[in-house]
Amino acid sequence: MQRKYLTIYDDLVNKIEANVWPVSTMLPSENQLSIQYSTSRETIRKALDLLSQNGYIQKVRGKGSIVIDMNRFSFPVSGIESYTELTNKLHLNSKTIVSDIGYLKAENDKTKLLKSDAQDSIWHVTRVREISNEKIILDKDYFSEKHVPLLSKEICEQSIYDYIENELGLVVGFAQKEIVVETPTIQDRELLDMDGFSNIVVIRSQVYLDDANLFQLTESRHRPDKFRFVDFARRDKN
Repeated sequence: MQRKYLTIYDDLVNKIEANVWPVSTMLPSENQLSIQYSTSRETIRKALDLLSQNGYIQKVRGKGSIVIDMNRFSFPVSGIESYTELTNKLHLNSKTIVSDIGYLKAENDKTKLLKSDAQDSIWHVTRVREISNEKIILDKDYFSEKHVPLLSKEICEQSIYDYIENELGLVVGFAQKEIVVETPTIQDRELLDMDGFSNIVVIRSQVYLDDANLFQLTESRHRPDKFRFVDFARRDKN
């Protein structure tokens, strides 16, 4: 016989999936649910914990449980995959829009990092990623022309990494990444569908070739409701 909290969990899942409680709405309180299902609050708490673990709700301290969007895309943090590789793997209906492309003229932190000598030019490309007709990612990439020449808009609309590896014959080695949550910029709001959102998730990367030469800086800005950022971790006791 199935434990009662699992029966309640299954019923709550069915109701969430049937849109009885739409995304961003609150579930009834633990006390209300315990009355509804004629059980203890501890049993309800177990069912809610399972809902939270499986990505149906987010528990908000002092408020209750809010239904979250299950249709989030899992983007790996570790590893180096191009956007095209990810969307192909996830079978997403995606479109890339090149917003801006050209050389950086003024000296800034990015040119200082990427320039190996005074003659080295740095170019940039800004691309909007549209998934299922929603503009939800803004990618800002910076390249050292010493390693990667200024590419055409058509190539940038496809896969830059495909060109780098298969046309230039370069080997992408490793990357250092950081993830932060920031307030959307004016550019974020102009280029992305950000109505109703007050935060944006930013992944900044320094990407190196296999010979340890830094050739790319990237800033990938994601609307927070559509993504899970996942990683694999192994415990090291040494």
